[in-house]
Amino acid sequence: MRFAIATIAAAGLLLSVCPVALAQEKVVPKATKPAAPTKPSTPAAAPAQPPQVVMPDAEKIVLLLRSTLNTLNDALQTGNFTVLRDKSAPGFRQVNTAARLSQSFSDLAAKGIDLSVVNILAPQLTDPPALDQGKSMLRLKGYFPSQPVQINFEMLYQAADGRWQLFGLSVQPGAPVPAAANAGAPATNAAERR
Repeated sequence: MRFAIATIAAAGLLLSVCPVALAQEKVVPKATKPAAPTKPSTPAAAPAQPPQVVMPDAEKIVLLLRSTLNTLNDALQTGNFTVLRDKSAPGFRQVNTAARLSQSFSDLAAKGIDLSVVNILAPQLTDPPALDQGKSMLRLKGYFPSQPVQINFEMLYQAADGRWQLFGLSVQPGAPVPAAANAGAPATNAAERR
């Protein structure tokens, strides 16, 4: 008897719930619209592959480094980091405001670091340029051998809108590398050794 009451109660509960579920599942006939003209069948297009990025040549790498550091130098001299932010990759712009960049580089500004020497000095890459095809990223790390302060850098660029755009930036003043350490180094830098 208890089993029958439980079964009847369950059936009653099921019937009270089903109309709601069935109402949501009713199929409403779709209005018919005129058939669209058929196109001749074409082979299915292959899924779009992201364009392959190419390692920039040594001259382009030097231009990227100098351009970025000149823009940073202008920002340090004027206190206006808007251009540095606006010239960068979309992901960089999303996470960095001009005020945040000003704060990030306040130590360089306070020390009065002049980055304009990058226009006349050749950069020395401490690591070969690294290209990440999957993320369309280019990593450059090295220094400009200036006196009395060496300019150490690490930059990350992203291929976006058909050009390399800044995605990450670290610039630190440091003690110059003694000339003897560079004397044994080959005349070409890491960018040319790719």
